[in-house]
Amino acid sequence: MRYAILSDIHGNLEALTAVMEKCRDLEIDKYIFLGDVVGYNGNPKECMDIIRSLDIAGAVKGNHDEYAANNDDVLESFNPHAKAAVLWTKSQLSLDDRAWLTNLPMRQTIKGAFVTIVHSTLDSPEAWGYIFDEHHAADNFAYQFTQLCFCGHSHVPVGFCKKPIAAQATRQIEELRAWTDPATPEMPRDFSVFDSVSVDLQTGYKYLLNVGSIGQPRNKDPRASFAVYDSNDKNVTRYRVPYDIAATQARIREVGLPERLAERLATGS
Repeated sequence: MRYAILSDIHGNLEALTAVMEKCRDLEIDKYIFLGDVVGYNGNPKECMDIIRSLDIAGAVKGNHDEYAANNDDVLESFNPHAKAAVLWTKSQLSLDDRAWLTNLPMRQTIKGAFVTIVHSTLDSPEAWGYIFDEHHAADNFAYQFTQLCFCGHSHVPVGFCKKPIAAQATRQIEELRAWTDPATPEMPRDFSVFDSVSVDLQTGYKYLLNVGSIGQPRNKDPRASFAVYDSNDKNVTRYRVPYDIAATQARIREVGLPERLAERLATGS
């Protein structure tokens, strides 16, 4: 079974469309959604319609899904850009759309796939915390009872493995640097092409993988990021897909969302 893992779409129709085209090429069987289909970009309704039409094996709620679905229009703790996007997004969704978002669980174990999914963290998903290092990963592993857990929220792809005691490793939890594969001035990447990176799952190990963001990457790589879990071959591959960023930026400006939301897409920041 091949599962596509989709996260943090944030109303970016061009990015999601490019990912869907790649999923068709990859002959995906089912889809797993890690939250935040809405927010920031200019096509929340269209993106929701696509996600809801898929053969979904599992889905969880993101913080922007929560904000768009509830009745809080004050949003006291929000920065101005995020607040503007949330309020505009609310106006674009039907009552049925908001009900669908409301009913998404915070975390889920997918039967048959032996996979756990969460938008933020397993230990306190409603607090919308982030996982950036081994210490945060350790807290998550304490609540992870499957070999594999997928998360999103930070828009930064990062992966960790927890080795079995029998491995006698000096460090039981380690970051999977190959999964993150950051772009740096010393190692520039060509963001106009499609590429991928894979992790093979070892027996006895646990894995925690943030798949990055489709609609608003923040790892200095502007391409849409998603992953595919092959349960037969026991590996996970993260794909980076170029898309029409200019069209997404034009849509943001057309609907009157903050300019900063358009600018950041080009730099993946």
